[in-house]
Formats: sequence, C-alpha cells, structure tokens
Amino acid sequence: MNDRVAIEITDGVADVRLVRADKMNALDNAMFEALIQAGERLKGEPGVRAVVLSGEGRAFCAGLDTSNFAAMASGGRSGGQSSTGDALVTRNRTPGGSNRAQHAVMVWREIPVPVIAAVHGVAYGGGFQLALGPDMRFVTPDVKLSVLEIKWGLVPDMAGLVLMRQLVRDDIARDLTFSGRIFNGEEAVRIGMATRCIADPRAEALAYAKEVAGRNPHAIRAAKRLLNLAAEADQREVLLEESREQTALIGSPNQVEAVRANLEQRAPKFTEAEVETPGPAFGVS
Repeated sequence: MNDRVAIEITDGVADVRLVRADKMNALDNAMFEALIQAGERLKGEPGVRAVVLSGEGRAFCAGLDTSNFAAMASGGRSGGQSSTGDALVTRNRTPGGSNRAQHAVMVWREIPVPVIAAVHGVAYGGGFQLALGPDMRFVTPDVKLSVLEIKWGLVPDMAGLVLMRQLVRDDIARDLTFSGRIFNGEEAVRIGMATRCIADPRAEALAYAKEVAGRNPHAIRAAKRLLNLAAEADQREVLLEESREQTALIGSPNQVEAVRANLEQRAPKFTEAEVETPGPAFGVS
C-alpha cells in the first residue's frame, strides 16, 4: 500500500495521500487495492476523528491508468458479452452492493467519521468519482474536473451516478455524463459538486479536520450515520433514527463534557469510550 497511498495520523486527523505522483496518481490495480486497504483500515482505526484525502504532485487523480485503455483498444479486455456476463458482474460484491472499483470510492463514505477530499490539478473519470466518495470536496479554482468516461466510450461505473444524484440536479448530472466536458472549481461549487473553492484545499481541509476532531466524536459519528441514512431512507425511518441517536447522546460523558466546556469557556476533553446506541424500544413513538 505504501507505494500508492500513505497515511499519517496526528491529533485525531488521518492525512491520506495518493503518492503515485509520477503517474498523476492514476488508478491501476495496485492503487485500487491500496485505496480499499486504506479505507478499511481507517474504519476501525482507534482515535481517528476526521480524514483528509489528497493527491501528491500535479494532480489529485488523473483517472484510470492509460494502460487499461490500451488493452481495450487491442481487444485485450472484454466485458463478458456472453451467457456468463451477468454472473461476472454480480459476484464478489460488498454488503453495500459495490464491486472492487466501486468499493475504492464508497469505502470513504463508509468510514464512520467525516472525510474531506482536497482536490487540485485534475480529477478525471475515475479520479473524479473518487473525489465524490468523501463527505466534502475542497477544490482549487483552476482544478480540472470531468466525468470523462464518455471519451473512451464508457459510462461512469465507480459509484459516480449514485453519488452525483445526491449532489446536483438530474439534468446537470446528465450534461456532465453525456458530454464529458471539463469544468473548474468555481463551477463545481456553483452547481453543488464541490464544497469550497480555495487556493490551498489541502491546508484548508486539514484545518477543518482538526476543528472537527475537537468536537464530540460520538455526536460527529452519529451525524454521519444520519446523513448517510438520509440519502436513501424514507422520512419516517430518518425521523426515528434522529430520536434514537439523540437519546443515546444526551447525558453521555462526552455530551456532558461538551456542555461543561462551553459553560466554562475552555477546550473540551473528550474520550473514545463507546456510547450505547439504544434499540427500537428507545425510539419516540
């Protein structure tokens, strides 16, 4: 993993960097594996309260390694146009429904703490979809973004369609997918694809992550669970889970510490002790 993705953890913030800078952090088999390993590690890493995902060198991620397209052009890669094609597509999926390439993106959404992508240079195709996995995207004004798959006669297939529909209007997602046009950071913020447009997104993201790491970690995790749920559940289920999460938080040691720290005008001192999440009996009827 270390020759593709590096992780440094300081004061609760995991600084995750794609380090294949000589190839603009393009996605090859080793990069897919490293992204999955990094994400899975951070799911259970003790003490991690926020994550920043960025790319070293000239780009966040240039997309799929061009050697893959060369293999396609030569007929060296087949999509399985046969009676066994559907079996190939449906096997080896995660419980959330992702195949390997999709999981390299969705694993960042599954990490229980906030994840911020710091995007510069280019994020094309698979690299753009990778940037959609985190909870937020901080981008430079001159970054070049594109749903580039149509250029190669393909569709976005790394969870891009699932994630884009949560961020932008349907017609905008269609425009970007059909055209493959390149757009910058300012437009990305304007249409809802990015969160902030700044000169140094990695520095901003690390500062933001440090601030988040100073909040009640159990409330932050509960908020992410609720926000992930809200993207796919109905109103009744979300309202019920709001009540369950809040019931578990009220009076818990970290919530009490947050109140006391505010009243005493000092920095809070939170612990990592588990909060018992109430079952259905605790829900508000």
